[in-house]
Amino acid sequence: MYDKPYLPVPEQIKLLRSRGMVIEDEAKASEYLQRIGYYRLSAYWHPMRARAASGEALDTFVAGTTFKEATDLYTFDGRLRLIMLDALERLEVSLRTEIALTLGQHGPKAHRDLEHLGPSFAKPRQRGGVTLHREWLARLDQRAGVSKDRFAEHFRTKYPNDDMPVWIAVELLDFGPLSYLLSGMRNTHLAQIGSSYGSVKPNFLRSWARSLAFTRNVCAHHSRLWNKPLVNQPKISGRGIPKELSHLTARDHAGKRLYSISCVCRYMLIAANPRTSWKDRFVSHIATFPSSPRLSLASAGFPNDWLENELWM
Repeated sequence: MYDKPYLPVPEQIKLLRSRGMVIEDEAKASEYLQRIGYYRLSAYWHPMRARAASGEALDTFVAGTTFKEATDLYTFDGRLRLIMLDALERLEVSLRTEIALTLGQHGPKAHRDLEHLGPSFAKPRQRGGVTLHREWLARLDQRAGVSKDRFAEHFRTKYPNDDMPVWIAVELLDFGPLSYLLSGMRNTHLAQIGSSYGSVKPNFLRSWARSLAFTRNVCAHHSRLWNKPLVNQPKISGRGIPKELSHLTARDHAGKRLYSISCVCRYMLIAANPRTSWKDRFVSHIATFPSSPRLSLASAGFPNDWLENELWM
């Protein structure tokens, strides 16, 4: 049972000091704890906790750990999320357009017809249940019915008894349902979309879209990003991996952290938005990673020589 007591901010500071954290400016530490919260900040001082021989994190901190290191990392992560969101927004809009152009050539309602979608969408989630396609359509129609966007309200007013064509409907989709639709599309259509991003194979595109959607949710909900394990890891190995990403395949667990999905973003943006300065802003921000012997970019999957890769040159 959870038995930890409530602690006011002064007691939180006392607890951190008892565990070996150096707090030089108590007033500033109090402000952070009052404004951001102990529990949220604890994710940023977790890497600085001492480790048992088994590797398990202890309650005490590595000697020399400061409160400022944690808050510097917190600030770094906040700016990192904004930079990643910029890339993710561009890719979301790009993929919406690619889907609309690809399915739209088969008719305005092609997204509602299993004839134009893959066999996986025709399967029920459980025996006797509705198909995955039906589930997806129900969520789409619910959004179409309640959306406050001007285009949605206009369509409901002018065409009250009709469904939106795919080139309008995609505007209702954020990365989650967008990736869900991609996962249910035919390989021939995914290959057509993938050709717009440097011949990305269908199995890579499906995987990358799920991972991009997960990363977008992390950023949009202000969760820790910099060394968070990716629940939906991007596929980065196998036949057809773009050569610009092949350096990832040589590293164990390379797909589990931020670096892998940032490489996917960079690779796709080269085609989706070739004039963007996103790469330069990303590289410049990573250069501001807090300097501390207790912190390492390697924990976010960055290899030491990552800037020597042609993807980032």
